[in-house]
Amino acid sequence: MSDFKMMAVYAAAYDSLDAAEQDYEAVKVLYYGLGLMDTFDAAVVKKNDRGRVKIVKKHEQPTRQGGWLGAGLGLATGLLVALFPGVALGTGMLAAATGGGAILGALAGHVVGGMSRADLKDIGETLDPGQAGLVVIAETDLGDRVFGAMIRAKKVIQKQIKADRKELEKEIEEAAKE
Repeated sequence: MSDFKMMAVYAAAYDSLDAAEQDYEAVKVLYYGLGLMDTFDAAVVKKNDRGRVKIVKKHEQPTRQGGWLGAGLGLATGLLVALFPGVALGTGMLAAATGGGAILGALAGHVVGGMSRADLKDIGETLDPGQAGLVVIAETDLGDRVFGAMIRAKKVIQKQIKADRKELEKEIEEAAKE
């Protein structure tokens, strides 16, 4: 049985890592202020001049049974892995997950299955070499507030993703066994 919801994906480009991190903190304050920290999923990335992408900060999801974001890795990380297969993760981020590579693959696959190719392409082209970025996946009813918190962004695009909680949990469980 399907348990999907439409979520909003925000991808923003910044001239500096500091600006991206400030907007990340603003979005985080928004979620904590609303008491919704367990639905907050975001990552800050940096793309170097050679085009390599590194996740420099991501929201550490509180541990929950049956939660949307297995092993502390969420859809924002899955989206980044889908867009930039060679994305560099901080060692603590990947080490925190049992079966880390397989779980990342499950998350990336779920994201790809929930978005159109055109939307994935648009998001992937948001970030130019030398820029920083912020990716936030939000409940659609919080979209305007999330967008409003990204005040330092040079460019923000918004797309939709269909996420199936039960299917994602199943994929993560299977990947963790590998």
